[in-house]
Amino acid sequence: MRAIFTSSKNLGLFSKTQFSDSFNFKVEIFKKNNLDFCSKKKVICGSVRMASTFKPEQARVPPAIPLPTPPITKFKIGLCQLAVTADKERNIVHARTAIVEAAEKGAKLVLLPEIWNSPYSNDSFPVYAEDIEAGKDASPSTAMLSEVARTLKITVVGGSIPERCGDKLYNTCCVFDTDGKLKAKHRKIHLFDIDIPGQITFKESKTLTAGETPTIVDTEVGRIGIGICYDIRFQELATLYAARGAHLICYPGAFNMTTGPLHWELLQRARAVDNQVYEETLAFPSCSDLCNTLIDIDYELYVATCSPARDVGSGYVAWGHSTLVGPFGEVLATTEHDEAVIISEIDYSLLELRRTNLPLQNQRRGDLYQLVDVERLNSQ
Repeated sequence: MRAIFTSSKNLGLFSKTQFSDSFNFKVEIFKKNNLDFCSKKKVICGSVRMASTFKPEQARVPPAIPLPTPPITKFKIGLCQLAVTADKERNIVHARTAIVEAAEKGAKLVLLPEIWNSPYSNDSFPVYAEDIEAGKDASPSTAMLSEVARTLKITVVGGSIPERCGDKLYNTCCVFDTDGKLKAKHRKIHLFDIDIPGQITFKESKTLTAGETPTIVDTEVGRIGIGICYDIRFQELATLYAARGAHLICYPGAFNMTTGPLHWELLQRARAVDNQVYEETLAFPSCSDLCNTLIDIDYELYVATCSPARDVGSGYVAWGHSTLVGPFGEVLATTEHDEAVIISEIDYSLLELRRTNLPLQNQRRGDLYQLVDVERLNSQ
């Protein structure tokens, strides 16, 4: 826990070292000095009047889930930026080879690109779509992912493939654990429907159906939120994942040559730094010496993205630049547009070290706006 001092007055009553001791000890310090001790669960800054007016604790409904302790704190992630062809069988074999390479380099989590088994086009989606629920011969792509995850004892976030379910098609990401079990299936929530005259027009909704459920999954390498490409543009989804205790958000994506140079890295860094996870903040609103003193334990996120390699001869040209972004918005690893297997380290202890000095949780205007996690609210 870290003390953040913003008051300009003398804070000689206690030291920063004392703030790092146990919660009970801090309570005793304040009692000994005849200071009023405010509720340890409210995220409040300044006066009682400010707290009652801003209502920051109501800005997220339901309240955020504390960040869970991850099974491991440090591991390597592999991002497999793959060249995609019209040969589905070749794509599957090629993806497996890249996953093996990443695992041999020490990766415990491997991420694949969006639509890695098929050309990215509305004409191709129905042809290459697989029945994931039926499995095996009906879904050779996910059968391979399950087998390689089990064989190599790694977690695989399997990019995305076109999924057929009844008479509907989805853009779907599957997550497999170290036993090869399907842990989660995310269907792209925000479909890529854009029209930039003279540059690019694409409407996934011509063939695909939007998913209905945010996806967060507990794995051997921590709690992971899943989004697919265009999902990254919507801060609300990432904020839901942060409020559900995610350590990492994975976005398989295929940004194009128009929006990629402008927005790809920008959006990744934004999603990493604009989501703080609330656990507990202490404040002392009625003490004149300490009215602006906060102890915050907010967290940010890692963001990992994986793109197909660029093929200038294809109908849809991907930007590439698969990337890992750290919790302070720093680019930890990236590549250009060619095929590559990128290995980088994720260290969850940095989530604590990178606590923000900006007490955003205390400044949310719950009296003016709310982020409502509908799924969690309805389940209560």
